[in-house]
Amino acid sequence: MNTITSTQFNFPGQKSVYKGKVREVYNINDELLVMIATDRLSAFDVVMPKGIPFKGQILNQIATKFMQLTEDIVPNWLIATPDPNVAVGHLCQPFKVEMVIRGYLSGHAAREYNAGKRLLCGVTLPDGMKENDKFPTPIITPSTKADNGEHDEDISREDILAKGIVSKEDYEVLEQYTRALFQRGTEIAASRGLILVDTKYEFGKTKDGKIVLIDEIHTPDSSRYFYADGYQERQDRGEAQKQLSKEFVRQWLIANGFQGKEGQQIPDMTNEYISTVSDRYIELYENILGEKFNKADVSNIQKRIEENVLKYLNKL
Repeated sequence: MNTITSTQFNFPGQKSVYKGKVREVYNINDELLVMIATDRLSAFDVVMPKGIPFKGQILNQIATKFMQLTEDIVPNWLIATPDPNVAVGHLCQPFKVEMVIRGYLSGHAAREYNAGKRLLCGVTLPDGMKENDKFPTPIITPSTKADNGEHDEDISREDILAKGIVSKEDYEVLEQYTRALFQRGTEIAASRGLILVDTKYEFGKTKDGKIVLIDEIHTPDSSRYFYADGYQERQDRGEAQKQLSKEFVRQWLIANGFQGKEGQQIPDMTNEYISTVSDRYIELYENILGEKFNKADVSNIQKRIEENVLKYLNKL
């Protein structure tokens, strides 16, 4: 299958290009951003050598759909989606924190908890919990937004304010928006038979000083979902939860001796395994959005994206 793992476009008015772990962002005239979701797969802050067919399309379409479903409660950066892998939005100055919110003791939080820690990002965790138990109320556990190749680091609200990473006034807005988005996401997930376990949001400021949601929202790369049916029974029996997220890739990597630590080798992903990962992402899409996934034409993805973006920009 054809995949898109990097781009080298030169659009009219292009000022710069930022390449993240998965997305490549083109600055157009210091006014617009053209964000291309590639098929790169990142886990433990490491980009895997091979792309996953349709992954970029899936992430882009989930994120843009959820931005439309939440724009009544939180403003966002999005203006248009001229291609299945592309979102165009307002140029923003990103905040250097990721707002992670957790409704359940899962993933990184569970790994820290099982290692004996009871303080996560300045939040005290209750004793007596087991993995995947629900918190009494959702907790916000921010992380620093890492530069290329660096690991995101846990950080507390107090440290964010003390170090001046975000002003108190702005941070209170970020917290308010994070809780509102998580509540809406939880309601939408419940309507699809899912539990939104945890997720992260990123925010930026527009030129006129407005705080808006940027990047992705409620995708399987940024969020963890459980199937609601049978959740409590599995907890009572001490069984693993059936989940919809990128965690299945992390678990496969852990089982194959890789957690992104120094000296560890990325295990070889065969074409057969990559095909199963692509199928899982399509399953995630269809469950999360409650609609069938329509595969875009991938015979020449670079050309398709370039033509669609140029057509959009030339109309402005």
